[in-house]
Amino acid sequence: MNQVAIIMGSKSDFDLMKEAINVLELFDIKTEYDIVSAHRTPNKMIEYATNAEKKGIKVIIAGAGGAAHLPGMIASITSLPVIGVPIKSRNSIDGWDSILSILQMPGGVPVATVALNGSKNAGILAAQIIGSFDPIISDKVKAYKKDLEKSVIESSKNLKRES
Repeated sequence: MNQVAIIMGSKSDFDLMKEAINVLELFDIKTEYDIVSAHRTPNKMIEYATNAEKKGIKVIIAGAGGAAHLPGMIASITSLPVIGVPIKSRNSIDGWDSILSILQMPGGVPVATVALNGSKNAGILAAQIIGSFDPIISDKVKAYKKDLEKSVIESSKNLKRES
């Protein structure tokens, strides 16, 4: 059963959102993904958010560019945690429109927001949320972070050797 849903406003967002899919695959977390536009398919968006929990979804990652209403609208419908990924689209105002649209949610409708184009971190955050109640996933996240630490230490040693 899929535990994380990854949705995006348009097909052009897929290459960026694939980073979240790849990270979740590292942790063996089953995902589903789809194009769900807040502005062009509002009925599909409402149906998706309404039915996600019934399908076993635990976390929703929503990527959107421009006005970027998708994450907030999904969060307004579901009680599941929503992670917003602001995307710098071709018609974007340097990404700030997307960042602020997702970040500046009104009280009562939270969306966890990662960096501009930060779908990799969205995937890691989703894994951490799942890991808070699944010890196997928690152990995989801990091992991932330990590998990050080892990588930095190794880079530091190599840098000192090169100097």
